Amino acid sequence: MSIVIGIDKGISSTKIIGIENGKRIMAPMSISCHDDIAAIYGAFGAYLQTNNITLDNIEHIMLTGIGAQDVKFPLFDCPTTFIDEFKANGLGARFDSGLDHIIVVSMGSGTSLVRVDGDDISHIGGIGMGGGTLLGLSKLLLGTSNIEEIKTMADNGYPELINLRIRDVCDGGYDTLLREATASLFANVLNITPSKDDIAAGIVHMVLETIGSAAVLSQINGGFKDFVLIGKLTELTSCKYIFTLLENLYKVNFHIPKYAPYCTALGAALSYGYENN
Repeated sequence: MSIVIGIDKGISSTKIIGIENGKRIMAPMSISCHDDIAAIYGAFGAYLQTNNITLDNIEHIMLTGIGAQDVKFPLFDCPTTFIDEFKANGLGARFDSGLDHIIVVSMGSGTSLVRVDGDDISHIGGIGMGGGTLLGLSKLLLGTSNIEEIKTMADNGYPELINLRIRDVCDGGYDTLLREATASLFANVLNITPSKDDIAAGIVHMVLETIGSAAVLSQINGGFKDFVLIGKLTELTSCKYIFTLLENLYKVNFHIPKYAPYCTALGAALSYGYENN
């Protein structure tokens, strides 16, 4: 058994995934720890124990993420290499989606955009809106930054009580806009006193809709119609619903692949075989 391990050390969590014999993807894992070194070593040790892997089975460790840049190599005396995070995003999303002409929308603490055109993978920009925004605003407005609490509240809330929609501001609408499209985020709060559940739903909607719109608008003249969403925000209950609305509005396709929360770690692991082909 020969296993390549991919580890993605992000700002808020560490994701790890293994590929056995260059083919089989092993169950991924995520842990939260703010100390970069402890998170990487802890995730690696926990992954080996959970999957009954010994160090002798490890062919290579591929590290990526902003928190992995200063880690001293090798890890546990295993061959270890650092790979650029944007390249890992592209490789992971391309493999997991089965598409090779895409914009990868990596929703981490902020959001980065990576263009994949076959083997040409390049970082094209990003915005400072993401999971960090979600947690920060929730702490200010809801009194919690616990993602499970936020998800529960958001699932019970109504974003339409928070946001003004096109249907709320004009009777006929416009030919290019859907009546359910957002006219102004959080503007309806001026007219009501929302519950915490509604506020949570409004925050989630604002973060995801802004990310999706920014991704599409970045490609107005780019010729890309397929957008692959990766990162932990894809696990939010309303993610698929919100991006379906954006698909209908912008006439594009948003894809959430199987390993979306772990695609960067997956891409890191895949990069070993990629570099050695």
